Amino acid sequence: MTDLPTITVRPSAAAAAYARVDSGTQADSAAGGASDFGATLQNALQGAMDAGNAADTKSMQALSGTGNLTDVVTAVAQAQLALQTATAVRDRVVSAYQDIMKMAI
Repeated sequence: MTDLPTITVRPSAAAAAYARVDSGTQADSAAGGASDFGATLQNALQGAMDAGNAADTKSMQALSGTGNLTDVVTAVAQAQLALQTATAVRDRVVSAYQDIMKMAI
């Protein structure tokens, strides 16, 4: 009989968040959700800044002759994707704010 490989299943971030909301009270989950969103947003922005800094570093290494062109292209592409994502999120937040401001009280 052959041994089957062991598969480790890790819960996704969404499943973990659902478990936190499901196990807590509604007031606790609302307060925790706001701080989690803020922390997540800050982490995403920090990641975008880190990607830009990495692209700058790789570009400077390539200009000095010590870098690899493939690393430069990869770092710049990652920085571009992070910037596009941040711009899209910003546009959605501004759009949501404008929709809220249009609502009648």
